[in-house]
Amino acid sequence: QVQLVESGGGLVQPGGSLRLSCAASRSISSINVMAWYRQAPGKQRELVATLTSGENTNYVDSVKGRFTISRDNAKNTVYLQMNSLKPEDTAVYYCYAVHRWVNYWGQGTQVTVSS
Repeated sequence: QVQLVESGGGLVQPGGSLRLSCAASRSISSINVMAWYRQAPGKQRELVATLTSGENTNYVDSVKGRFTISRDNAKNTVYLQMNSLKPEDTAVYYCYAVHRWVNYWGQGTQVTVSS
């Protein structure tokens, strides 16, 4: 079992930055894949960024060069640094993990980009 708790969302102006955190209830060093998804109103959930246990990262094209996924194994936490935010980044952001072939989701944190 893995519980995931996101934090760090909020309201930010276009061009601003936010850092999301995802705290896991167990060591993340052995978790195969951790990722961030987002879901905007009326849209399907979208994969934003992934980070494997081998430190490989991947991003959806719309956030490449602006978002960075990283991990701190000592804190059992995964981060999503979001820079140069745009109104179209507005969504609920979810932390996701795959451990021993089981999928885990956090409860989500709202990010709103608006002037």
